[in-house]
Amino acid sequence: MTELTLTELTDILRECAGEDEALTDYEGDVGEAELESLGYDSLALMEAASRVKRQYGVELSDGGLAEIRTLHQFVTAVNEHLASAAAGRAG
Repeated sequence: MTELTLTELTDILRECAGEDEALTDYEGDVGEAELESLGYDSLALMEAASRVKRQYGVELSDGGLAEIRTLHQFVTAVNEHLASAAAGRAG
């Protein structure tokens, strides 16, 4: 897997925190919604980060997680780590 998608992250969050109607019923760009408004707390975010570490080999720091407020920010943080690691292997 070369990058994390918004769909994959929402699947991970649903598995970690249970099905949340907020993701299904949200009108607009769910990726820009505040995680808290979608019903995801810091524990769900930490569990998702743990799953991402196992599946993608990306470990987000506690400080980095604390700054993540939206699904897009989470996806971007993971994909930046993946791109950096790929660049390191290529160079």
